[in-house]
Amino acid sequence: MDGPTLVVDRQCETAEGPLWHPGHGLLYWVDIPTGTVFSFDPVRRQYAQVYRDPDRPIGGITLERDGRLLLFQSAGVVRVLDPRAGKTEQMHCASPENYTARFNDVTADPQGRVYAGVMPDSSRDMPGKLVRIDRDGTVTHIDDCRQPNGMAFSPDHTAFYFTDTGDVAAGEPGSIIQYDYDEATGVLSKPTTLVATDALTGYPDGLAVDTQGHLWSAFWDGHALRRFSPSGELVAEVKFPPGKVSSVAFGTTAYDRAFVTTACPTSRRRGGPGAGGLYMVDLDARGRPPYRSALMCS
Repeated sequence: MDGPTLVVDRQCETAEGPLWHPGHGLLYWVDIPTGTVFSFDPVRRQYAQVYRDPDRPIGGITLERDGRLLLFQSAGVVRVLDPRAGKTEQMHCASPENYTARFNDVTADPQGRVYAGVMPDSSRDMPGKLVRIDRDGTVTHIDDCRQPNGMAFSPDHTAFYFTDTGDVAAGEPGSIIQYDYDEATGVLSKPTTLVATDALTGYPDGLAVDTQGHLWSAFWDGHALRRFSPSGELVAEVKFPPGKVSSVAFGTTAYDRAFVTTACPTSRRRGGPGAGGLYMVDLDARGRPPYRSALMCS
């Protein structure tokens, strides 16, 4: 296992949502508050700004079956982006009166559904939410939470992992929750706490699962990417110069490299060297191609 390498030295405010596109051979990710989508080519070691809408934050992205990207923005608003043309089309996938805050982390399942986090709305005393968006655009509320974040599936498709980051402002630690997952229906059931983070530095954020079923969790304010066994035991840790390690995804043609996003909400003096940049690291583990969404929202 090697140390992380800073491959894109850009000071993003909150870089998140890394997603490998096998058809393009590129890693896409977002800077949430600035509404920006970036791409990185690990062969040429070049990156580009693909799309920007400063008036609409982007909480997360999925890869559609036709190769375009879905941008999850305000809760209720999803845009379809052709990253090579930089053009978008708007979709509506939720009721604004029920989901007033923006989307946060999202992930597609093997059948094309999308599981999405909706941020809490303190102005309406609404907690964060975990929802499922079915292929016909129907939205189903699954659970309330404090701050929804990283999600992933076990390699055998029997478990769904969901990160509740906790309350960073109040110093309340988060957890990683395991649900039983029914692939045929998309139903999640029997939530149990797989990883409690009370004894760890930082707050669990983005999440990826390797082919051995281990969970890799990025820790905000933890300077770390941590590996947990399928039973929830901490088995490895990779340290990063920035404190706010925000998310992780496997990529390259062999899915043998991990791409890790970081955040820099204020300054690098406070956030650490390379804060806001994109890192690449060999974790001695492999991932798998991302599942593709297939939404037909109207």
